[in-house]
Amino acid sequence: MNPITFDLVKKDARTHARRGVVHTPHGDIQTPIFMPVGTQATVKATTPRELKEVGAQIILSNTYHLHVRPGEDLVREAGGLHRFMSWDRPILTDSGGFQVFSLASLRKIREEGVSFRSHLDGRAMFIGPEESMAIQQALGSDIAMAFDVCSAYPCEHREAREAMLRTHRWAERCKRAHTREDQGLFGIVQGAFYADLRVESAKTLADMDFPGYGIGGLSVGEPKGLMYDLLDEMMPHMPENKPRYLMGVGSPDCIVEGVYRGVDMFDCVLATRVARNGTCFTDEGRLVIRNAQYAHDFGPLEEGCDCYACRNFSRAYIRHLLKAGEITGARLATIHNLRYLLRLMERIRAAIEEDRYEEFRRDFFARYDMSRNF
Repeated sequence: MNPITFDLVKKDARTHARRGVVHTPHGDIQTPIFMPVGTQATVKATTPRELKEVGAQIILSNTYHLHVRPGEDLVREAGGLHRFMSWDRPILTDSGGFQVFSLASLRKIREEGVSFRSHLDGRAMFIGPEESMAIQQALGSDIAMAFDVCSAYPCEHREAREAMLRTHRWAERCKRAHTREDQGLFGIVQGAFYADLRVESAKTLADMDFPGYGIGGLSVGEPKGLMYDLLDEMMPHMPENKPRYLMGVGSPDCIVEGVYRGVDMFDCVLATRVARNGTCFTDEGRLVIRNAQYAHDFGPLEEGCDCYACRNFSRAYIRHLLKAGEITGARLATIHNLRYLLRLMERIRAAIEEDRYEEFRRDFFARYDMSRNF
C-alpha cells in the first residue's frame, strides 16, 4: 500500500477548485495548501513551534542543498530529517533538479544524470535519478520528487521535447530506484511552454501511476498568463484522484488562480525572502513596510490578521526594527507573510466547501491591487 494517499473531498460547483486531504506517515494535509520552504532544513527566520503557530501543515526541504551541506549521511545518522530539524509533521523534498538547473555552474546533462560543480566550493559533483532517490531516501521525507530536467524560458520546441522525454525516462528510473516503503514518490510534468508537450507529459506521467504529480518548469520568468494557459491545457489530463502540486509558485494572485484551475499544493521562497527585505503580503497587495509613509503608522501590518506580529506590534515598530537592522523585524515580517498565505488557504478551503470559489476569486481580485503585486 502506498504511504501517500489522497481523498478528493469536494469539488467546487462552478470552477475546477478542489478540496482534499493528503494522507502521509506524519499526518494529514488539508488541501489546497501552501508549503513553506525550508531549504537548509529550516524555514528561514522561524522555529518549528512558530511554523505550527502560523498553521503550517507540511514544509519543504531541498535535496541539492542538503546533499552539498551537511550531507544526507549525517541527516540519516541523526535519525532522519524530521528528527534532525525537530519537525514532526510531513516533509516534502524536491529532487534537486531545479537547483542543478539554476545554481550549479559548468553543468553538463547526459543520459546518466547531471555533472556540475558545487555552488559553495566548486567541487565536482554528480546527481542522476538513482542518486537523487538515494539522497531523498536517506533524508527520510514523507514525499520525494522524481529527478527531472527543467527547461529555460524561452527555449525551442525541439529542446523542450528532448528535456521532457529525458524527464520521462528518468521518472521510470526513479520508480525503479525508489524502495523506501514509508515514503511516497511524485512524478513531475514538464514540457516547457508548449501546450502539446505539457499534455503529452501529463498523459505519460499519469500512465506511470505515481501517488501524486508535480508541475515543474513554470514560474521561471514566463508571463503569468502563459502559465495559466498551460495549466488550463494540461489539467484535464492529470489524474483526478491524485494531488497536483504547482512547484515554485507562491504569490497570492497565482495561488488563487492556480486553485481555480485545480491545483492542490503550492510552495515558494517568496514569502520568506521578501519579508527579510521588509515587504509584506496583504489583501491589497504588496506592503513595503520600510517606506517612510509608515514611520508614524501604529496600526498592524494588516487589519484582521491574527498572526503574532499583527496582534502585538505596529507598522511603525516593525519598520523601526528593519531600518535598525534588528533581526526581530525580519522574523516578525516572515511570521506575518507565512500566516497570511496559510490563512489565505484556510479561506480558500472554506470557499470551496461552500461552493462559492468563483465569488471568492472575484472578490479577491476586486480588492487586490495588481500594481502592488510581486
